[in-house]
Amino acid sequence: MYDLAIIGAGWAGFNACIRAKELNLKVALIEKAEIGGTCLNLGCIPTKALIHSAKIFNLAKESSDFGVESVSPTLNFVKVTERKNRIIDNLRSGMRFMLKGVDLFNAEAKIISPCQVDIGGKIIETKSILLATGSSPLKLDQYKFDGKKIISSNEAISLRKIPSSLLIIGGGVIGCEFASLFSAFGTEVTIIEKMPRLLWGEDSDITGRLEASFRKKGIKINTGANRFDVSNGVNQDSFDFILVSVGRAPHGDIPGLGKIGVKLEKGRVITDNFLKTNIDNIYAAGDCTGGVMLAHFAGYQGRLAAENISGKIGLKKKNSSGIPNCIFTDPEVASVGLTQEKAVKEGIDVEVKKFDFMGLGAARILNEPQGLLKIVSDKKDNAVLGASIIGPKATEIIGILTLAVSCRLRVEDLRSAIFAHPTISEAISEALR
Repeated sequence: MYDLAIIGAGWAGFNACIRAKELNLKVALIEKAEIGGTCLNLGCIPTKALIHSAKIFNLAKESSDFGVESVSPTLNFVKVTERKNRIIDNLRSGMRFMLKGVDLFNAEAKIISPCQVDIGGKIIETKSILLATGSSPLKLDQYKFDGKKIISSNEAISLRKIPSSLLIIGGGVIGCEFASLFSAFGTEVTIIEKMPRLLWGEDSDITGRLEASFRKKGIKINTGANRFDVSNGVNQDSFDFILVSVGRAPHGDIPGLGKIGVKLEKGRVITDNFLKTNIDNIYAAGDCTGGVMLAHFAGYQGRLAAENISGKIGLKKKNSSGIPNCIFTDPEVASVGLTQEKAVKEGIDVEVKKFDFMGLGAARILNEPQGLLKIVSDKKDNAVLGASIIGPKATEIIGILTLAVSCRLRVEDLRSAIFAHPTISEAISEALR
């Protein structure tokens, strides 16, 4: 008899497993594919490995700006891909090492009852079940995936050669990251987005700068696409590939789940604030629950679910505030909490502080002075409500502001902190002066 059977070894399931192991629970971890889920195998890690290679390639091309004269650099895409695969393999090996002491089953799971799981024909008994089955690329009827011409992000990270042209349907996080990546590799990129601007939901000042940077690099941007004509007048036949990146769909419909009465809504598992489903001993965490589909939030949910299942720490509600969003475009974009637009929409009387990276020494040193930082606070109590950044190291600097939002720090608390000089983080104190 297991204390906990976890279905899915992605970031939610893996983190839940490690936490459950720390709490001395007997755990069965079930994964039908590779451990690490989308994040390690098809998402966060491989895309960022490719993006970093693109960044290095760009820096090499601009080396003379730094006084480094070199022969015109060339890109070896085979080596780029090999490096990406090595990183995945190394991290996967590390995860397997951390799972020592856990029964890992490489098979598809079918739920027989709230206390029984069929794993490839073998039925195990368990006190609790955690569903952590992730998500998959959302499909469009107008552009059905064929794996050849019309591809998802799954295929995009495994292309064997750099396409000469790429049409991207969807200007959200995934679409913008791939646009930035392939443009750096020399691909002619066109983005089609149905909303009025890219990265809808991010601060408009930030997205405006990203669009300007993209256009300067030759990326064509076609926003405001008609929802009934996703192509927006663009001839799809003129592109090597069409990448459909319009979001992700939760994978909550696990074999046997509906039969035992677990509530689902459009494929997502319905949970309460403690991550429990309508069945007392069945919980769910990560992308399969819908909502915010970010690896770091999935990992947090997995750990929280394991603690709640164990009963050893006391029940804790999930906290959905203060979740950082990091977009690894060039330039990077990051945000946390409320944007200015969202705060105003909620009727909050806000104060907005900005700092342009043109006046930042570290940004000048890096030759990336086109950045901007915005901090949104509540005029009533000066609490920091949110922040948005575009520029170098934005995805790192947002960690400081995540802490500020999560701990409800006041503007004075941040203003009085001493930031090292010359660093990008100085933009925070400069904005608040």
